[in-house]
Amino acid sequence: MLRIGLTGGIAAGKSTASARFAELGAVVVDHDQLARRAVEPGSAGLVEIARAFGDRAVKDGALDRPALAAIVFRDPAARRQLDAIVHPYVFAMARAADRQARLDGAHVVVHDIPLLAEAGGDHDYDLVVTIAADAELRVERMVATRGMTRADALARISSQATDEVRAAMADVVLDGSGEAEALRQQVDEFWALHVPAGG
Repeated sequence: MLRIGLTGGIAAGKSTASARFAELGAVVVDHDQLARRAVEPGSAGLVEIARAFGDRAVKDGALDRPALAAIVFRDPAARRQLDAIVHPYVFAMARAADRQARLDGAHVVVHDIPLLAEAGGDHDYDLVVTIAADAELRVERMVATRGMTRADALARISSQATDEVRAAMADVVLDGSGEAEALRQQVDEFWALHVPAGG
């Protein structure tokens, strides 16, 4: 089973690449979805967040995402504290997803991990693929498609690893600065090169 770690900065095009991998037949494990599960109402993760950040991070028994984002995207220490709470739960669920994929006979598993570089430590993926795009283009995309202010978009980008850091840990860098179809074509070329026929 080929295990791929897929990463990229916010608004670089990673979701487009992830969707194309799924269309080609990969099992995609979305770590953002795992992170949401890790902090669902009643979860141990949410209890830990409430203990760490207080009532300002929880509303009506659920995580108040905008309030928590306002805290952690402008405070690196708070961001590290949040990651230290959530990441162990996410990694445990990811390992379980890997085991299930193997049992199901999957040939390729893609772990869609926005913060692979930020999580630190050694990864154990067969290949790491990062999607890169210029920071200013990513800001424009976030303002246009996500309703963010320029300041909020810049705060999100500055809270993440740089493209250079992601490239240094990657086996393959795909260009997400163009149209979506161009990125899908790059994924197809990667697949043809790295995935055995019938995989």
